[in-house]
Amino acid sequence: MNIKNVYILNDRAILFINGDDAKDFLQNIISNDINKVTEKTSCFTSLLTPQGKFLYEFIIIKHKSGFFIDCEKSQLDGLYKQLKIYKLRSKVEILNLSNEFVIAAFSHEKFLTFEGAKDIPGFTLKFREDQILLDPRNKELGARLVINLEKLYLSLKKLGLLDADLKEYYSLSHRLGIVPKDFNKLQNKLFGIECNYEEINGIDFKKGCYVGQENTARIKLKNKLSKRLLPINLISGKLHEGESIFNKNVEIGKILIGDDYPFALIKYLDKNFEENVEFKTKDATISIKKPDWISY
Repeated sequence: MNIKNVYILNDRAILFINGDDAKDFLQNIISNDINKVTEKTSCFTSLLTPQGKFLYEFIIIKHKSGFFIDCEKSQLDGLYKQLKIYKLRSKVEILNLSNEFVIAAFSHEKFLTFEGAKDIPGFTLKFREDQILLDPRNKELGARLVINLEKLYLSLKKLGLLDADLKEYYSLSHRLGIVPKDFNKLQNKLFGIECNYEEINGIDFKKGCYVGQENTARIKLKNKLSKRLLPINLISGKLHEGESIFNKNVEIGKILIGDDYPFALIKYLDKNFEENVEFKTKDATISIKKPDWISY
């Protein structure tokens, strides 16, 4: 990522959760520990089904007396409705601030030039009144600036950052093995732990109960994790979501996201899965490489 580039993440949305019960409300439903979130630390997390299947993922940032929720815009309405269902009688206010705030991403290298910056995923500081955080999933994804839309371009000018093609950011995320977009295509298709949330700091196995915790913990403790969401590289042909992937006529996975930044759920422990070989679908030839940050 070029140190002078900035990527306006216009596919992201911002919710604000506030109120006397906001912290406990989030702690009871998310896969990470809300106690990690402070003025100096943001966290990545997910909201799962009671069975532990993926529903939503987002980044939580402390803002004043409440919390910003940085989520994909296509998931906004569903996430808002789900939070309202869980709210019940909690003293919690849930606001959609997507028309007021925007997310901009820039390089890890640029982040480290800020006074007081620490090279720790999720580390958060302030630029004037606005939060800047090193991406809590993987610091190679750079930093995220949460800023009022009216101040965006003046602030970027003062920071010496130039608006760049968002496709560059998506491509970086795909190369790192982290899904950049189209999260709705994953809903109910795989377990949250199969999304590699342990490795990208989205699950805390030491916290108490949350929605989907029982199955998530069981898969972890009994070493039942046999499939993972992995990036696909298209060599030739065309991908179709839902199609199986084969190695020598043996199925080793299924395509879940088939657009420009494709991902598949892969039986990565299967003896028929090998890296650096060509795999087949009905109409395509692909390769699959497990990200370096997956150690087993």
